Amino acid sequence: MKNKIHKDSKVELSPVIAKHYDTIMNSITFGKYNRFIYQAVQDMDIQTDDQILDLGCGTGKNAMLMSGYLGEKGGITGMDVSPVMGKLFMEKHGKDSRFEFKQERIDIPFKLEKKYDTVLISFVIHGLPHEHRKNLIQNAYNHLKPGGKLMILDYAEFDMAEMPSHHRFIFKSVECRYAFDFIEKDWKSILSEYGFSDFQEKKYMKNYTRLLSATKKA
Repeated sequence: MKNKIHKDSKVELSPVIAKHYDTIMNSITFGKYNRFIYQAVQDMDIQTDDQILDLGCGTGKNAMLMSGYLGEKGGITGMDVSPVMGKLFMEKHGKDSRFEFKQERIDIPFKLEKKYDTVLISFVIHGLPHEHRKNLIQNAYNHLKPGGKLMILDYAEFDMAEMPSHHRFIFKSVECRYAFDFIEKDWKSILSEYGFSDFQEKKYMKNYTRLLSATKKA
């Protein structure tokens, strides 16, 4: 991808990889990716009238699954820096008035007029330098309603040295250097510094991934 801000990141995808992202993810997880995402979205406890901000929305796969829990008054705003992802997102959802897409970076400050019940960050934050992760968390906080929920679907905290050798090899092969410090940080403590509380988590994929839920204080 040209003009990458974070040259060591792997969350800024080339157009070719972006176009085939879901297929690639399903391949490298030996078919488990689809089932994992389906279960994680189910565990989000989405309400029919929820307004959801999907930061780093990618192809719109997560949005498609989340929309199944929404009624006519619910809605999803997808945001991604990639125009290819935006095209794929709108191909899936452009005819549904509950959806909108905004092409923007999510790791620098931005301002939307709308406040949301839920902000989802799915497999993006681990691939950013920590200072930009802070921007992303602040963006999520600023755009949540009081009592709204931040959902981070990403790697759990774990000691890479304790992984089975074949899992460690795959992790090192596919991930960027930013992911290595992400898994070592205490994310509940970090989020609490931004005004989040009431943490809940669900773990998947042999406990290497999780859905971490945090509530913005009312």
